[in-house]
Formats: sequence, C-alpha cells, structure tokens
Amino acid sequence: MKILRDIHTRVLLLVVAGLVAVGVAAGLAFARGRVTPIGTGVVVVNTNLAYQNGQAAGTGMVLTSSGEVLTNNHVINGATTIRVVVPGTGHSYAATVAGYDRSDDVAVLQLKGASNLKTVTTDTSTPTVGQPVTALGNAGGTGTLTSASGTVTGLGKTIVASDESGASEQLRGLIETDAGVRPGDSGGPLLDADGEVVGMTTAASSGFGFQNVSSTDAYAIPIAKALAIAKQIDSGKSSATVHIGATAFLGVEVQAVQTAAYGNGATGSTGSLVAGVVNGGPADKAGLVAGDVITAINGRVVTTPTVITGVLQTKKPGARVTLRIVDQLGSTHSVSVKLGSGPPQ
Repeated sequence: MKILRDIHTRVLLLVVAGLVAVGVAAGLAFARGRVTPIGTGVVVVNTNLAYQNGQAAGTGMVLTSSGEVLTNNHVINGATTIRVVVPGTGHSYAATVAGYDRSDDVAVLQLKGASNLKTVTTDTSTPTVGQPVTALGNAGGTGTLTSASGTVTGLGKTIVASDESGASEQLRGLIETDAGVRPGDSGGPLLDADGEVVGMTTAASSGFGFQNVSSTDAYAIPIAKALAIAKQIDSGKSSATVHIGATAFLGVEVQAVQTAAYGNGATGSTGSLVAGVVNGGPADKAGLVAGDVITAINGRVVTTPTVITGVLQTKKPGARVTLRIVDQLGSTHSVSVKLGSGPPQ
C-alpha cells in the first residue's frame, strides 16, 4: 500500500509540475504579446491643398487603435491628400476622410494600415466656468505638440467662422477659454485637470477665421457633441449637415458678391462669382469660365457660396447638378454638370 501511495504521489507531482510549466510558458507568451500602444492619442494632421497651391497643418485625436481620428472639418477642408503623423514615434499614415459635418466643424479620418495606436480618454460631462483646462496641439504647424493652459470662461457660446471664399458658418454651444491657442491647434484636445478630453479646440487658422472675436478668446466643441457626430459618421447615415465618404467636385473657385455687374450694365444682388475654374474639371468641361456668376443650383437661389457647398454636400461623385449661369455678357443660361470626386468641403 505504501508503494502504491508513493507512486500515486509522484504521478500527481509530475502532473502539477507539467501544469506549472504550461502556465509559465503561457505567461511568457502573453507577456511577449503585449505591446505598448503607439503615441499619446494626439496626432499631427498635414494636408496638401493642390487646388489652392498650398499646405495646411492641424491636430487630431485618436478614437480607435485601428486609426480613426477626430479633427476639425476646417483642418481638412480642400485637402487633396492627408498625412497623419504620430509625434515622436516615426509613424506616419496616409488618411482618407470617412465623413464630415461642415456646419459643426467636425471631421473623422481613417488612417491606412494603422494598428495599436493609443487612444484619448474622454469626459463627456459639462465642464464648469473657472475650471482649469489645457489645450494640446500642433501650434504653429511645427509638427511638435505643445500645450497652452487656461480656464473655462464661458459655456454655450456662438461664434461665426468664415473662410477665404466668404462662406460662413455659425458654430454653437462652444466652450470658451482663455487658453492661448494658435493656428495648428485646431482639432486638438482641450484637457481637464485629469488629462481627459472635454472639448476639441477650434482655432482660427490660415483661410479660416472668427468674426468679432477677441484675440484672447479660444473656443472648443464639447467632446460629447463631437463624438455624437463621429458616431453618426461611423454609422454611415448622411443628413443635411453630415456628409459621408467621397466629396462631389464641381471644380470652381467661387466668391461671394454683393452686386455683380454682368457686362451689359445689368446687375444682380445674388449669386457667387466664379473666380477660377479647375483645368479639365467638371465645370471646365461644362463650359464655365472665370467671370461667370452662378445664380442657382438645382433650382436653389445662390445667395452665398455656402448654398453651393450645401447642395454639393448632399451629392455623390458622378451625380449631375443644374446650374443657372449669368455670363460676362449678361446672358442667362442653364448648364448640366456631371460632378467628379474631389477634396472635402
């Protein structure tokens, strides 16, 4: 009986030892499989504006480890190519635009081939006036992240933002701060004392400015609102304000006009002046030239360039729109244009 017990005990010890060995091996494999996430969750967004012969830079926040990035729409407005850099890591990715909301200045990018990126941590509760905050971003477009500290000075603010074409949008429900943000900080996080994102900084930048706003004021979109728009974009549900996927392209540069002179002495108080036409683009193929005035698109009277971009936002590349044109001789005629695929608006 004693011999049998000794043998039984030995077998148990061998089994336990084998299990321990398996457990150690599994632990080592698990440890080797854990990789430190890349970056800090805040990235630099660089854009090429081929149709404007320029470049621009801003900031973005990583929402998913596979490379979904939240930023301002005006950061990627007009971009023909987008490159996103993870500062200090050597990682850089081409990006596509998943969708955007021009009226709320929110856009979502998708990085190609990205994985294991560190994401930001958000706090969707409403901040309080007097609360300390820090804006983090690519100030000045240097490619390096810098911070600017301040406090929340107001909530629920409304400002008017406009671009070079004269198009303007009212941005509502904003967080106002006295943090010294600069061009390039756009799309970056406004952080609370715990380092959590409470807002997305919306800063004036080249070609995009605020009307009647003090130079000491800074504004941020509440992160809860920005995330709600990002969720709608993720769902693929377009609306009157949210555009999904590729942008329909007309191929004209338009400017607001107060009174347009049409060459024969006639004038009009509505319309958008065609300041330039992209060579070989849809408008060029349809016969539009600089100096024409677009007075209507698909039956909608054009009072500002925003009307044109608003209609285009609801279209897909390949769709057709009808333009009513007043040429430089004062003649009015209609033109059907097949839209191409172009930069986000």
